[in-house]
Amino acid sequence: MTDRITLTGLRVRGRHGVYDFERVNGQDFVVDVALDLDLGPAARSDDVADTVHYGELAERLVAVVGGEPGNLIETLADRLLDVCLADPRVVSATVTVHKPEAPVPHTFTDVAVTMTRTRAR
Repeated sequence: MTDRITLTGLRVRGRHGVYDFERVNGQDFVVDVALDLDLGPAARSDDVADTVHYGELAERLVAVVGGEPGNLIETLADRLLDVCLADPRVVSATVTVHKPEAPVPHTFTDVAVTMTRTRAR
C-alpha cells in the first residue's frame, strides 16, 4: 500500500497526565496521524465519499483528546488509533501524540509517543 492521508499538527487542549495538576489545568497536545488506504477510488470518482474526510476525522480526534482523561499518552494514542481504524477502508494507521508541556524538570522541545496498528484480516 503506497497511498496515505496525513493530518499533522492538530493542537487540542486535554487533561491527560499522571499528576493532579495536569488534570485540573489541562495542557495542549499535538496529534499527527497517517492513514494507509487505497485512494484510487477517490481519485477516479473525485468524490469525498470515496475517501476518509479529513475534516470529519479531525473532529473525532479532537473529541477524544478533549474528552475522558487518561494517565498516559500511550493510552491516548491507542484511543486515537481506534478512531482512525473505525473506517474499514483504512488498512493501517500511525498516530503520534506530542506533549510539549510535559512536566519534565529540564529544558526540552517535545515528548511524543508514536504507535502504529494494522487492521486484523
